[in-house]
Amino acid sequence: MLYEHPATVVRPREQDTAGGATAVAHPNIALIKYWGKRDERLFLPRTPSLSLTLDIFPTTTRVELAPGAGQDEVTFNGVPATGEALRRISAFLDLARERAGSGERAVVDTRNTVPTGAGLASSASGFAALAVAAASAYGLGYDATALSRLARRGSGSASRSLFGGFAQWNAGVDTGSDEEADLSSYAEPVPAADLDPALVIAVVNAGPKDVSSRTAMRRTVDTSPLYEPWAASSLDDLTVMRSALLRGDLASVGEIAERNALGMHATMLAARPAVRYLAPASLTVLDAVLQLRKDGVLAYATMDAGPNVKVLCRRAEAEQVAEAVRAAAQGGAVHIAGPGPGARLLDEAG
Repeated sequence: MLYEHPATVVRPREQDTAGGATAVAHPNIALIKYWGKRDERLFLPRTPSLSLTLDIFPTTTRVELAPGAGQDEVTFNGVPATGEALRRISAFLDLARERAGSGERAVVDTRNTVPTGAGLASSASGFAALAVAAASAYGLGYDATALSRLARRGSGSASRSLFGGFAQWNAGVDTGSDEEADLSSYAEPVPAADLDPALVIAVVNAGPKDVSSRTAMRRTVDTSPLYEPWAASSLDDLTVMRSALLRGDLASVGEIAERNALGMHATMLAARPAVRYLAPASLTVLDAVLQLRKDGVLAYATMDAGPNVKVLCRRAEAEQVAEAVRAAAQGGAVHIAGPGPGARLLDEAG
């Protein structure tokens, strides 16, 4: 039987008297990676990507309009945002204001439960929640596809967190028209058999990265001789993974995800100068995953732009995998996640 995680049904209400809305979104982990932009301003990717939204580490964001205020006010886990974080959120809100024909500033309160800047998709859940809350507060009335396009402008991977379960972010088309390119790049749900997967997440380092994903991505695309071959192979990986999802072949999904992720890290290591996110503990966990497979356990690793390792496995074997990963993670935290829901508004009345 085919299984498709229900697409998020987001019905942003008309702007209410309070001019505010609260939304929650979860991070997603790419199994076919997003790595490389072809348009920095519109956040258009070089290749499509495919992810699994998680059921842990939610971000909850409230956007409340502030008539008469001279600037946006943003708090992040109770601490006022400054510098680049404030700039990125205000720039994103400018998009919502422009589309709504509004000049009103906003007060934004974001509560994040995932470590920020550590390769754990904090920007995906963050900007997905911000997109849903801001669209509602400014009365945009967007459907899930339009919200995915909007979220993309804050963080490319946020486009996928609009949807639960498996989702694909389409790279879009190049026609010479910014409007057509923008409209064609969005995420959508991916149908799959009932795989009953889990992701075991080994947080070997929860601190911010020395090299940001944006900087690393740009450097890799511009200087790595391995980037173009990896991008071409990633298109093939996407095709065969979608077929494996339809067949319910979790082993093939894992095998494709692992080679795609390790290939991405190879492109970074070949950049000039190299970008190395792999830590000693990362390699120890990867070795543990290989040993699990030798022992007959379905386990495959994936990694984003950071040292932390995610292990795809059967839900029934998640505790066994977590135990092996915990022993290898050198004191790092280990979490078990399943498929999670898409971004949604919260009912503030209840």
